[in-house]
Amino acid sequence: MRPTALDWLACTRCGASLALSPGATRSGGDDHIEDGALACTGCAARFAIQGGVPRLTPALAALDVDPTATATAERFGVQWQMFADRSRRYERQLCDWLAPLTPADFDGRAVLEGGCGKGRHTALVAAWGARAVVALDLGDAVDVAFAATRHLPAVHVVQGDLTRPPVRAGFDLGFSVGVLHHLPEPAAGFHALCDRIRPGGRVAIWVYGRESNEWIVRWVDPLRRTLTARMPERALYWASLPPSALLAAALRAYRDADRAARLPYGSYLHYISRFPLREIHNIVFDQLVTPIAHYLSEAEVRAWFSARDDVVEVEVSWHNRNSWRATARRA
Repeated sequence: MRPTALDWLACTRCGASLALSPGATRSGGDDHIEDGALACTGCAARFAIQGGVPRLTPALAALDVDPTATATAERFGVQWQMFADRSRRYERQLCDWLAPLTPADFDGRAVLEGGCGKGRHTALVAAWGARAVVALDLGDAVDVAFAATRHLPAVHVVQGDLTRPPVRAGFDLGFSVGVLHHLPEPAAGFHALCDRIRPGGRVAIWVYGRESNEWIVRWVDPLRRTLTARMPERALYWASLPPSALLAAALRAYRDADRAARLPYGSYLHYISRFPLREIHNIVFDQLVTPIAHYLSEAEVRAWFSARDDVVEVEVSWHNRNSWRATARRA
């Protein structure tokens, strides 16, 4: 954690600013505080800094957090340790998920990332010129994200709950890709993200769609909830490899766009048809590992925005005919 992160952090209990306590240890060459403590300037709360990451979660147990939310974060933390690799194709994916926003919209902006996983999107946003990126995640994925981004001066990785973000309001842009649908209450995460954006700032989200995914809800969800989400992660890793290999082989039929358009689930499967087996395995594992996964209809997503009287320029669009992306501006 760099000292400049204090410009953005806030107490999870009272919302006041935080100060570095005496006795912190610093790294040798990049100005990070490796271990220490943060003290709230408004109440008695204290928070640890461990492994370079501020851990702003000690009050969660007292806030009646759904235990499946913590379990979900923990399992994703293991996933991103297993699948920590990065690729330039992630930039194309991120641009697709955030459209109509473009990299230029991040240049010079202070950005809040709601759910950073292994930090693949964090690094991209920093490369797009963001002046500050606060990357938030509840689980141990923050350790992977920090290792991947500690060399980037603009990035601050923080462990905390997206539904109660331990940051001040005033960000220019907030985004959450592939995270809200894994929260016990996706709408709560959306509204918390919006509340941290300044007037005139932008918000962007991407979530699983219910439309076209009814077969997942009917057949895969029961298997996930009753079996695979309960399996040890390492066992699930190996159990999910054979179906991943079969899917990768079947995807060859989807590489031609015209042919894919005539096949089931064609838009999405054409999109991933040239991904390597390693990434296909990650996708299959991702679908099976989590205790929580919501598939949201267009009406549900639009209702989040219409419930607020402080957002304008709302755009909701169907991505790959199986998911929803949406952007808006704070009024």
